[in-house]
Amino acid sequence: MIAEIDPARIDERALRAAARALEAGQLVVFPTETVYGIGARPDLPAATTALFEVKSRPSSLSLPVLANDASSAWELGVPDHSAKRLAEAFWPGPLTIVMPRTDRTIPWMLGDQTATIAVRVPDHAISQALLDRAGPLAATSANPSGDPPLEHAKDLVAAFAGRAAVILVLPEDAGYPSGTPSTVVDCTSPAIRVLRTGAIGEDLLRRTLGGPAGSQTQ
Repeated sequence: MIAEIDPARIDERALRAAARALEAGQLVVFPTETVYGIGARPDLPAATTALFEVKSRPSSLSLPVLANDASSAWELGVPDHSAKRLAEAFWPGPLTIVMPRTDRTIPWMLGDQTATIAVRVPDHAISQALLDRAGPLAATSANPSGDPPLEHAKDLVAAFAGRAAVILVLPEDAGYPSGTPSTVVDCTSPAIRVLRTGAIGEDLLRRTLGGPAGSQTQ
């Protein structure tokens, strides 16, 4: 199913179809505020395996997980002081936080990194609505691994038709995702590490924590 979906007038039929596909272990393409994503149920090994295969993504690049709010995110990863401060400042938004896994997520097959999980709360009406209906999603950018993110409906359809069960695309007048990926911060040790600089600069992260980058404010 390929559906154009307007964030100002969300099509419940398309969202229900996407949620049903995810429940059945299939893949769904959908917009976020950063890039289009392709997602799957994180607790179904066959679904995450399919996501790695469709993306040609190596297992060394573990799949991040999207949650609909901070309280849901803390069910997936164990936050420290820095993680909570950063989440309060930047969620929902383009910040991915790496944390130790909770008991719930330890069994999830998200890649080679089995002790940690990367979590983000997106700031987009459609991705939020999908997460509300489907629960957390293992999700990564909708493009072959190593290629630039795909921005246009025709490119997404060409890449994923027949491979994703549902493809949700924005109408042209709704604009496109920014194209700038989320910033990824490792909060698994007392000294935070910026693993990828994206939409949020390292200086802003440092000011938010009240200390130099690479340190943790207590």
